[in-house]
Amino acid sequence: MAVSSTVCIVGSINMDLSISTNTIPKQGETVIGGEFATYPGGKGANQAVAAARLGSSVNMIGAIGNDTFGATLLDHLESEGINYDGIETIPDVATGIANIILSENDNRIIVSSGANRLVTPDFVERHRDVINKSDIVLLQLEIPMETVVHTLKIANEYGIPVIVNPAPYQQLPEAVFSGSAFLTPNEIELLSMKTDPKFTSIQENVIVTQGERGVQFYENREKRYLPSHHVEAKDTTGAGDTFNGALASQLGRGAKLTKAIEYANAAAALSVTKIGAQGGMPTGTEVDLFIKERTVS
Repeated sequence: MAVSSTVCIVGSINMDLSISTNTIPKQGETVIGGEFATYPGGKGANQAVAAARLGSSVNMIGAIGNDTFGATLLDHLESEGINYDGIETIPDVATGIANIILSENDNRIIVSSGANRLVTPDFVERHRDVINKSDIVLLQLEIPMETVVHTLKIANEYGIPVIVNPAPYQQLPEAVFSGSAFLTPNEIELLSMKTDPKFTSIQENVIVTQGERGVQFYENREKRYLPSHHVEAKDTTGAGDTFNGALASQLGRGAKLTKAIEYANAAAALSVTKIGAQGGMPTGTEVDLFIKERTVS
């Protein structure tokens, strides 16, 4: 059996409110939609679930509101085997939500941060022991940027590698560029990153997810491309989070970069075959079988 890893996720916890439609409404227009559903979400929680289903021990640091959504989400994370000692319930604040519009096998998302905005540097400082016990740390940008910077500082003090998924994209401070082992933008986020003069100094640490076109990364100073797997996509929500959770899980257990990316690429492909950000996230057994079948064919 492969060596397990302990992944620390510092990030957002949301309830996703999803609705499908054949027509994206224009400004001022109302259209009749399709199925509506609620799903556990938030980039941080999504990535935590992805890593946990793939066999990693996962510690989550984040915040929820003292409301029905928050209680439901905490129960869900517990059911996924995620250590939630680092999750605090904040009174008089709403749990974060994401409003997701599904159309033409793609999505548009609006996020309301809620309790996630209260995941401050002091908040993380209270849980620094959780970071110290981890093999790798995974961050996203649905919590305050100063918290991302402070978490990087703590992890760097302990010599723990950090992956930063720069989504939703914001201008990145020097500390994020210099303190991250890897940054994992998608193609749109990469375009914004390239406008920063600091980008050239760290581009070999950038792993770019390109949807149907696969993954771009550097190995031994050489740019490489890994093609995507052809699958029947039903919902792309959470594919990037699955990739990041899988990448952290593999790197945390000592996998070589190329092997970790190949594994994460397969996990992401499987995730889009079902509905919901977390609904399609595969288990390690499913990913192993998927890779074996593709290798044989």
